[in-house]
Amino acid sequence: MPGPLPELTDVTTAAKIPAAQGGGAPDVSAPKDRRWIVLAVLCLSVFLVVVDNTIVNVALPTLNRTLGASITSLQWIVDAYSLAFAGLLLAGGGIGDRLGRKGTMQTGLVFFGLFSAAAAWSHTTGGLITTRALMGVAAAFIFPASLAILTSVFSDPSERQKALGIWGATSGIAVAFGPITGGALLEHFWYGSIFLVNVPIVMITFIAGGFLIPKLPKVAQHSFDFRGVVLSTVGVTALVLAIIEGPQWGWASAGTLACFATSAVLLTVFTVLELRTEGPLLDVRVFRIPRFTGGALSISVAFFCLFGFIFLITQYFQFVKGYSTLSAGVHTLPFAIVAAIATPIAAVVALKVGTRLVVTAGLLLMGGGLVVAAFNSQANTSYFGPIILAMVLLALGLSSITAPTAEAVMGSVADDQRGAAAGVNNTTRELGGTLGVAVFGSFFASSFAPRITSAFRSLPIPAGPKAEAHQSMAAALVVAAHAPRAAQPALQSIAFTAFHSGLQVACIAGAGVAVVGALVALKLLPGRGAAEVEVAQDLAACPGDLTLATA
Repeated sequence: MPGPLPELTDVTTAAKIPAAQGGGAPDVSAPKDRRWIVLAVLCLSVFLVVVDNTIVNVALPTLNRTLGASITSLQWIVDAYSLAFAGLLLAGGGIGDRLGRKGTMQTGLVFFGLFSAAAAWSHTTGGLITTRALMGVAAAFIFPASLAILTSVFSDPSERQKALGIWGATSGIAVAFGPITGGALLEHFWYGSIFLVNVPIVMITFIAGGFLIPKLPKVAQHSFDFRGVVLSTVGVTALVLAIIEGPQWGWASAGTLACFATSAVLLTVFTVLELRTEGPLLDVRVFRIPRFTGGALSISVAFFCLFGFIFLITQYFQFVKGYSTLSAGVHTLPFAIVAAIATPIAAVVALKVGTRLVVTAGLLLMGGGLVVAAFNSQANTSYFGPIILAMVLLALGLSSITAPTAEAVMGSVADDQRGAAAGVNNTTRELGGTLGVAVFGSFFASSFAPRITSAFRSLPIPAGPKAEAHQSMAAALVVAAHAPRAAQPALQSIAFTAFHSGLQVACIAGAGVAVVGALVALKLLPGRGAAEVEVAQDLAACPGDLTLATA
């Protein structure tokens, strides 16, 4: 029988965090003047992982032409990475806790570089999908380990909040930098260059990390929770698969419902077993801590809005405004610039006014950005004005959420659970982003498809292309281009109007989700002076009663 569970502690001050076997926090031998250099290495590793999640999108037309990839194959070239990444994040964080976070991150970097090179030289869609999935596996061991290392190196709460601000800004920059880099590379090199560019970054990060990141102790002393790893990995993977394929299979289809049911069963079993396991992969009782749950939900809603918006705005730039892939990436620069500047500032502001106010305001700003985009995305809308305003509002909102929510999640757990907590933080980001693309796409299709089908029904063109016109803006424009010359301008105008209608419906729905998220954040997250809390009871003796004492 497992022994009694250790005390669950929710703190922000490292001195109050018990080590795995009691006593003070683990000693991290990083000189103070070196911590910020260590942060630069951690940010570079995060940049690598996030930018690869966005850079491949601009290459899809090229991959379609070069490899003859079908629509389904193109989707899986993107989604294979996200599916493997999201499914293994919790396991990756837990393994780092037990085997050593620095070693876990370094190992992940090595394999990320190897699989990137393999992807660059893949000559079939099947090979590229496989290597992309393997890149996602490696990334799942890099991302949570880097966040866990950061929270260990920066033990002072105020410094940690600032460091998290810089770390969060890196993610925001990477989201916009991916399309720019991808567009530039594709204009001068072959498609494999967007993967091969990862290799020198991996080498720099690996070498710098080896010299600069201090050797951290293995904070989890219990036996490895293989059962928890398997259940969480398969459960989350089934959930992400259902979200990815739901729009294609149909939300009420047997396949989608089976994936949702499998996920629900496995994650329920995971929760029950983790409560009975000594040294669990994740002490699931942390979800009873309001700021842990509030932080995880808030970042999930933020990435739901962000990824849904990016999914549609990149199509708007290329198909409606007519920008090239590189130009479309450059036009997202306002988002990256604002995120880079505002994220560290928001982290400092959160220290002064409290996490609750800053995160709530951030979600409302993101909702406002979506509303602006919803009503200002016609073909003749000027880029310099409403479109930039929408991106600025979304960037300000995301900047207000990233660092405070990461601190809320990471500061809620003992040091021996920080890798797993980082996995939770990043899994909710991925789930939110994946769900955002799926839901925004579904709302978009609900308005776009009927308009296109009605307008193109009577065209004197082959039935095959006509039947596919409603599936995407690209397909609709191809069909319009094959129509009689006199009818082409009118059909393009219909396609542009249908696209605006679909984007409008999707963005308004997304804004509604942002408002609901803001209300949840207002309820769960701590205000000023209430961030430092801890559990005052031995939960093993009284497992059903979790009492938090506000400092």
